[in-house]
Amino acid sequence: MQRVFASQTTLHKLELFCLVCELQSVTRVADRMRVAQPVVTAHIRFLEEKLGVRLFERSGRRLALTPAGKRVYTWASDVITRTRELERELDLSVDREAGNAIVAASMTVASYVLPPLFATFRRRHPNGGITVPISNPQLVTAAVRDGSCDFGVCILDPRHDVDGLNVERLWIEQLILVAAADSTLVGDVATAEEIGVLPFVSSPRNQVRRELEEDGLRAHGIVNRPILLEFGHPEAMKQAVRSGAGVAFVMETSVRDELERGLLRHIQTPGLDLPVPVFLVHRRGKGFSDFQAKLMAFVREAAVAERPPDGPRRTTTPQ
Repeated sequence: MQRVFASQTTLHKLELFCLVCELQSVTRVADRMRVAQPVVTAHIRFLEEKLGVRLFERSGRRLALTPAGKRVYTWASDVITRTRELERELDLSVDREAGNAIVAASMTVASYVLPPLFATFRRRHPNGGITVPISNPQLVTAAVRDGSCDFGVCILDPRHDVDGLNVERLWIEQLILVAAADSTLVGDVATAEEIGVLPFVSSPRNQVRRELEEDGLRAHGIVNRPILLEFGHPEAMKQAVRSGAGVAFVMETSVRDELERGLLRHIQTPGLDLPVPVFLVHRRGKGFSDFQAKLMAFVREAAVAERPPDGPRRTTTPQ
């Protein structure tokens, strides 16, 4: 069988091709990569000549993939992803560090739990590198599946598709009710009836965190509460609550600092328990480097009795 590609089809050529697909412009890719425009064009022409198909067509001022180009893009993206994944597994990073890991994580976990946890791990392994892309749980599991990350740490909707993934519970977050320190909207304790009429700040609909919040409240008979503002990140939700916009259910780990400093007030909700499990997710059959395996074990061991890691207040580190 005749080989379609010659040995000159390097990973660099595929990376340039994928970048043209994403930016839809040879000029923009040349600027981004700091190379002459004809260099990028030559790489694209090389691929087209070897494949015998057109990869792009003009769509106004942008380049659009042809049907054949879309298939090549899917293949090239997979080659690049799997190659980078293998480099991380074998610790063959470009700068020859002792190890590398990419850990995709959902917003609250990535923003408030993992930074101090990974800082502690890096003190033990100073030559390793950790990258944490932050996204929603659906994108975290997608990144785990396609190999663009090594494992994920995130919340999950029970209806979430986890086919082909290993999923293990790490700890349980708690959604707690908070208000501004000087808020007169509610006292220090709120009943289910009071919660149902309070003005709320929440995350947008269809976000996993919002769905889990709604499911938990519905189980306690709380539906159709007034939601005045919606924000896609817990930091924005907290700022809105501090400004007096309303109350909010937030994960306890995201407000530790504000509660200790008296910037927010924890409203007790007797009989109302809103647990949110956090999971470690990785692809079945995936290999891990020694560095990645140690990082996964460290994350597993960080929680005590299914409670989230203590963050910056931790006085001892997991062994």
